[in-house]
Amino acid sequence: MENWCCTSCNHASGHSNCAVTATTGHKPKAAKSKGGGQEKKVIHPYSRKAAQLTKEAHKQEKKEKLKNEKAFRLSVVGEKLLWFQSHLDPNKLEYTKKEACELVEKYLHRFSDELEQIDLLNSIKGRQARQHCSRETVINQTMERERQLYDGYGLDIPDIVNCKHLKTFRDWDGDLKKLPNIKMRKLSSRDAVTTRTEKACVAAEKELCTAKDVQ
Repeated sequence: MENWCCTSCNHASGHSNCAVTATTGHKPKAAKSKGGGQEKKVIHPYSRKAAQLTKEAHKQEKKEKLKNEKAFRLSVVGEKLLWFQSHLDPNKLEYTKKEACELVEKYLHRFSDELEQIDLLNSIKGRQARQHCSRETVINQTMERERQLYDGYGLDIPDIVNCKHLKTFRDWDGDLKKLPNIKMRKLSSRDAVTTRTEKACVAAEKELCTAKDVQ
């Protein structure tokens, strides 16, 4: 039997109330950590788990990209609608197609003043390089694309030909979330020529709108 003694009070080995340390030479076992002491496993780059994580990351990236593209498209449409809303004639209950086309022509030339300013700045003597070149390129590309749409298949604008839709458009507060409430109409340069039939239809629609207002 090995002899060991109490380190605190020098009692014999049979003393049960004293803290003791064995003198046998054996080291005490280290206490296990309770707070998640396990090391984080390293994921192998060619494992199934790594492939799954990569797939999820690409999916999230694509989702964010689509979200940003949608927000950009909404902002572009909203900017267009705000321009038309700010250029409406407050005395008109509705527009003929010819009048709407005249407003579209103004819209297509909305960058004319800015382009003139850029040309004026670049005409100053001593300019080594052309200023605002990137902005000028973007404007010209936008104008060219919109002109092709207007002269071809048609350009989407708020429906200001219909009196009911025009009223809804006038009351729009600019909130992009309410864009689905705005009715759109595709208009082309061919619509600038108003026929007698169209004039009669517009006159009839105007009388109908006036009658509804009276009620």
